[in-house]
Amino acid sequence: MSCYPCAAIRLLIYALLTLSLLPVQMVAVAFRLKLAGDLPRFYHGLCLKIMHIDVKYSGASLMEGGGIIVANHASYLDIPVLGAMTKGSFIAKKEVASWPVIGLLAKLQRCTFIERRPVRAREQTIEISQRLASGHKLILFPEGTSNDGNRVLPFKSTLFAVAESVLPDGSQVKVQPVSIAATRLDGATMGRDLRAFYSWYGDMDLAPHLWQFLALGKVTVEVVVHPPMTLAQVGSRKEMARICESLVVQGHQAALTGANLGAGVSLPETKRPGDLIGCTPLAVVFEDFRLFG
Repeated sequence: MSCYPCAAIRLLIYALLTLSLLPVQMVAVAFRLKLAGDLPRFYHGLCLKIMHIDVKYSGASLMEGGGIIVANHASYLDIPVLGAMTKGSFIAKKEVASWPVIGLLAKLQRCTFIERRPVRAREQTIEISQRLASGHKLILFPEGTSNDGNRVLPFKSTLFAVAESVLPDGSQVKVQPVSIAATRLDGATMGRDLRAFYSWYGDMDLAPHLWQFLALGKVTVEVVVHPPMTLAQVGSRKEMARICESLVVQGHQAALTGANLGAGVSLPETKRPGDLIGCTPLAVVFEDFRLFG
């Protein structure tokens, strides 16, 4: 059942939060402060609470240091889900940079914008490699577009070109696949039709979709983290895309059906279902920032 007064309150709180943190992040980015990397993760964590998204993380631990996280993509709501999971930036298509509001937020999170033109491929690969060499985590959606959340589209192997890079210390780029699935609404199993309230794809308009979503109850999103890999372990870029796609499909279907993936993706002993893998609790981060008196 929809609650539109609730949607109005959530939207107001979201707007106030965003407007209050925008100037802080602008200063942090301009002066290259450490806060520029920490604040987006804090922001995404608060957005999840405002939007009543309950995220259950399970599987392998997130890789240490820099690397690329590849995930299936159903909605702009995947951004706060993954953004709260780790301190990282997204790889997005160039058009996103010009989108109202979203483009500004993406730039302030230091997203890397790419063009799907062969003439720009080498230059963009070098740019991404430099960021990885600096220890950054980059998040990529290799399907190339969003979908209805009931399936995973084929991964484009061309987007794995950066995995062929060699880092300054001689090591190879680590690539870690992650599965995302919206599974429950107010504790009840979310079927194919209800999942459209989470998913944003095709010619859907953003504003009406967000308004409808904010009027819903609590949505549970499950994230399954798979072990990282390098090109040396899998043999080729095409094979890496195939293996990552296979793992993401497996985790996505397991989340939708409630299946147990087995010991290969068991939750680390130090974590509980629902914990943010590798995250400092938000209350601690809030205290450390000391931005709000």
